[in-house]
Order: sequence, then C-alpha cells, then structure tokens
Amino acid sequence: MLDQFDIAARRVVASLDWVPPWLISLLILAAALLLAVVVNRAAYRVFTRMVQNRDLFWRSLVQRTKGLSRLALIVLFLSIAAGIAPLSAVQAGVLRHILAICFICLVGWVALTVLHIWTTVYLRRFKLDSEDNLLARKHATQSRILKRVAGTLIVLITASAALMTFDGVRQYGVSLLASAGAAGLVVGLALQPLLKNLIAGIQLAVTQPIRLEDAVIVEGEWGNIEEITSTYVVVRLWDWRRMVLPLSYFIEHPFQNWTRESSSLIGTVLIYVDYTAPVEAMRRKLEEVARGSKVWDRRVVNMQVTDFRPNVMEVRMLVSATSAGRAFDLRCEVREKMIAWLQAEHPGALPRQRAEIQRLPKGAAWADDSALAAGE
Repeated sequence: MLDQFDIAARRVVASLDWVPPWLISLLILAAALLLAVVVNRAAYRVFTRMVQNRDLFWRSLVQRTKGLSRLALIVLFLSIAAGIAPLSAVQAGVLRHILAICFICLVGWVALTVLHIWTTVYLRRFKLDSEDNLLARKHATQSRILKRVAGTLIVLITASAALMTFDGVRQYGVSLLASAGAAGLVVGLALQPLLKNLIAGIQLAVTQPIRLEDAVIVEGEWGNIEEITSTYVVVRLWDWRRMVLPLSYFIEHPFQNWTRESSSLIGTVLIYVDYTAPVEAMRRKLEEVARGSKVWDRRVVNMQVTDFRPNVMEVRMLVSATSAGRAFDLRCEVREKMIAWLQAEHPGALPRQRAEIQRLPKGAAWADDSALAAGE
C-alpha cells in the first residue's frame, strides 16, 4: 500500500513541473509534518478515551507517551516525504542527517520511557507509608538510584551517538582513540568527581548503607534521608533544614544509621535522683507511663540504676517505639511524666545538696579564740 501511495505521489509531483522544485519540496515536507501532528492528536484522543476509566497508571502512560509518539510519527512521515520531494543531493543529505539525529534521540527517549515505566510498575508493589516499610524503602532506594544512573548513561550514549553523525566529531573521536593514553588521563582527572559519585551511587544501590527515610546522624546532626540523586543525598534534619552531601560521603565517612535493619528503636532516658529515691515505685510508674502512651510499641520497658555520683544516682529508663520519631516523642513523654510524679509524690527524691554541721564541745570555740589572741 505504501508503494502504491509512493507511485501516485510521484506522478502528482511530475505533473507539477512548472512549479519550482524547492517550493514543491517545502510544501511536501510541511504537509507531512502537519499530517503527523494531526494523526498524533487523533490517536491521543482515542487512547485517552480508552483509558479514562482505568487506573492512574494507564492514564499517566498515555500522557507520558504523547510527545514520544508525536516525534516517532514526524520522523516516519518526513522519511516518506523525503523520498517523494524533488530534493537536490545536498538537500536530501541534510534532511537525512537531521532525520538520523531525530531517530537517535527517539531511541534514547524510548529507552528513558521504558526505564521509567518499569521502575513505576516495580515500585507499585511497595508502600512507603506503611507501618513497617523497611522492605519498601530498600527496593525504592535501589530502584531510584539505578534508574538515575541508567538514565544518565542513556543520555550520554544518545548524545554521543548523535554527535558521532557529524564528520568532524567522528574524526575527532578517531584521533582521540589514537592518543587514548594521554587523553584518557586528562578526561579521567577532569571527570573524577562525576565518576566518583557515579560509582558511589552504584555501590549505595547494591550495598544500601542508607535508604530513603532512614534515620541517620551525620556531621553531628539527626535527620532522615529525604532524597538520593545520582550525585548527592539530601538529609532532612529534625528542624526542617536540609543537609546536602555527596554520594561518596556515605562510602568514605562513618555515620550512624538508626533504621538499618529495623525501624524500631529503643529510647534511653537518664534521670539523676537522690539516694533516697524509691526505685521500685519509680519502676512501677515507668511501666504505667509506657502502657498509657500511644507511641509505645509494647516491647521494651525497663529501668535500672546504672551509676552513682557524689550527690546523686543515675537511673536509666528504656522504652521502645516503632520509629525514630516516635522514640524521641516517647522519651520526652517519659521525662515529663516521671519528673512531675516525683515532684508531686516524692519531692525528697529530687537531687539536693547536703551539708553536715558538727557541734563543737562547750567552750572549745572560746579556747581557740584565746589561743589565737595569745599568739598575736
């Protein structure tokens, strides 16, 4: 059918021998471009109606492939038009070169779209907003890092392939390969930060010392991993500040990860009380406070005397929660309620300073004063 259409189009062009060839070529290319846009819009409307009652994935899929399908139709229709239009050898060469670059970009765009769709479908099985989201954070972190790394490689390969279609760039590439020793050293030194973070991203995706929403302590600050890109990590600190660190930081420097294996944490509360404090009553009160709290996970509650100081004794209380944020809130709640209970029920158990005054024998002070006076 395409052959018949091509033959008919060539006959029409031959009958217009009185029109300048450049004008005929321009009209044919413009008609092909317009026809591609019209066909794309018509197909987009049809597919939009087909998926309007389906879930969000199919609607977003049609929306995301709208520009991709438009470019594919433009390349196809212009390729057909290039064979029909009476172009000169130079004009045909330029048009073919442009279409080759568009086709390379189209292939790269298709690869990026497939990568995005695959990642989206894969991550639909995991919910980050669930109570126990350790597995979801693991797969989400791994998929997003690898997606960014793969996307960067696709863009670089596509750009390289497009540039290699130019003779000057191709000749430069050949000469660069001929002197690969020195050129490779220079390029390696220039791209060291980029390559370093790219390799660090692959390491993080495989080994996963950090994941999305992990509770970490870095540079003395507590926060959660908010975003992991192909070059840096954003840590959301407890006071809503953002700390931005390169990916290589988490490979080269030590840091604390509070949710590496589980999101549950044991919170520690230290209270310093007098030696007369009722330890057993305090232990019972701690259990009562924990049972009455909404953030306690019903797993760990314990109290021990862990140290003696010259004037006070150190009491350590342990309570557990399902996440770092809840553990912090539970520690604050235990502190407030325990100190309020001690103030109300056992005020003598609060820390205090002791001073002992020893009464001297009768007349001892006068005797000392007389001796001092005699010495003078």
